[in-house]
Amino acid sequence: MVRRSIVLLLLVIAGCGGGEESTEPAPEAPPGIELTSPAFEPGAAIPKRYTCDGGDTSPPLAWAEVPSTAKELALIVDDPDAPGGTYVHWTVYAIPPSTESLDEGKLPPGAKEGENSFGDVGYGGPCPPEGDKAHRYSFSVYALKTEPELEQGAKPEEIRDAVAKHALARGNLVGTFKRG
Repeated sequence: MVRRSIVLLLLVIAGCGGGEESTEPAPEAPPGIELTSPAFEPGAAIPKRYTCDGGDTSPPLAWAEVPSTAKELALIVDDPDAPGGTYVHWTVYAIPPSTESLDEGKLPPGAKEGENSFGDVGYGGPCPPEGDKAHRYSFSVYALKTEPELEQGAKPEEIRDAVAKHALARGNLVGTFKRG
């Protein structure tokens, strides 16, 4: 918790997404997966409870139309509006392809989480610098044609590279958040 507080303070000073923790945008893939959340509508504000100003709990997500040939699913949540470049808030992979949703604050059995740009493994909710305009937060679920066999805690770049190489289809949901 102390590490996260220090990282958050540094990000506010430097501007969220600054420095070497930022990455390129999430990989592109053909559309086809329908991604939704009962917590917020596409393009709408993400409720505070799912942000750094609330409980910092991952929101519930649901998807449909996953290709039958998928061997694994992966999820990347990022902020493309961060001043220093795209900022990764959450990565989840090794999701069984039969999975149709993620409950609030939970992972399905067997799924793994990677490191986020805060330097932690797991979910780090939306947390733009105070005073910034609303940032967009992109939730992307991918169907993968193979199982990349990434270790728990993999770096954002490793996950992004594996997804780019193995993606069959993608679903995307964008929400917004503004502090202060």
